Amino acid sequence: MKKWNTLLTAMILAVGMLAGCGTQEGSETSATQEEQVQEVTVQVQLSKNDGAEMIAEDEITVEEGTTLMEVMEDNYEVEQSEGFINSIEGIAGNQEEKMAWMYTINGDEAMVGANEYEVEDGDEIVFDYQSWE
Repeated sequence: MKKWNTLLTAMILAVGMLAGCGTQEGSETSATQEEQVQEVTVQVQLSKNDGAEMIAEDEITVEEGTTLMEVMEDNYEVEQSEGFINSIEGIAGNQEEKMAWMYTINGDEAMVGANEYEVEDGDEIVFDYQSWE
């Protein structure tokens, strides 16, 4: 009977050790998956009057899938409404003077709000405070 108790105890310990190893292996897999998060690097330029006055020029690295709005809010003082940027670094749009922040992506005028555009590796984003006339 004592042999059976010893054998049963040894089996329970062996199963417990195997179960513990399986859990550890699963956490290693999770760590590997986290390391596979892709990053993208974008160039952001802030200027006035079609680039006549440079405000900032930065290279920013973020996780893949990050929206332009997230990039801007994380790196600059930004005020926005409904996904459109109204003010950057304290410079706000002005209705009377018909001035606003316009932006281009890789030289093309943006067709969506900053909250809808997911940045891509190598994007060159230019925000320019200019007349909309």
